[in-house]
Amino acid sequence: MTAETSQTLDRGLRVLKLLADTDHGLTVTELSNKLGVNRTVVYRLLATLEQHALVRRDMGGRARVGLGVLRLGRQVHPLVREAALPALRSLAEDIGATAHLTLVDGSEALAVAVVEPTWTDYHVAYRTGFRHPLDRGAAGRAILAARQGVVPDPGYAFTHGELEAGASGAAAPLLGVTGVEGSVGVVMLADSVPERVGMRVVEAAKEVAEALR
Repeated sequence: MTAETSQTLDRGLRVLKLLADTDHGLTVTELSNKLGVNRTVVYRLLATLEQHALVRRDMGGRARVGLGVLRLGRQVHPLVREAALPALRSLAEDIGATAHLTLVDGSEALAVAVVEPTWTDYHVAYRTGFRHPLDRGAAGRAILAARQGVVPDPGYAFTHGELEAGASGAAAPLLGVTGVEGSVGVVMLADSVPERVGMRVVEAAKEVAEALR
């Protein structure tokens, strides 16, 4: 038996998805054409979504995603972190370096989960909540590469000394996860990251992506 669904809710969610996929917003007419419904229906959907701050309309009447979506998005972080922790623990223990999951938060990279190895004499301290520009550090560079549709060669981004003197990082983007921009990486006190470590990071990123699908 087919489950009953709400046509209005379905249309509202489709509006949000359409707006999320554009940087310049959409007019009522454009939304009407894309949804295959009349303009009156679109006006009602937008008015309802505006009441919840999920949509805003600019002076030109173009609808855009509202700031309320960000509040909902923040609640996703704990769920993503929980799904990623097993792969991060395995990564940290395998290579003896601090592993982390980083997600996009506005224009910055935000570390939402960090796991330090338990058996090493020393390792880089890296805290949950650490932020940095997307164009600095391996985690951010891996995310930007994926955003541009380019997978870093040989599958991970590498940096040295960009966020912490003497530390190197490697990170691989999360691929194929709808609605999530992020990367899995490691940071270690070294002049470079061995290729075997980089490939292990790629493997961990695939494990996290699979857990999130």
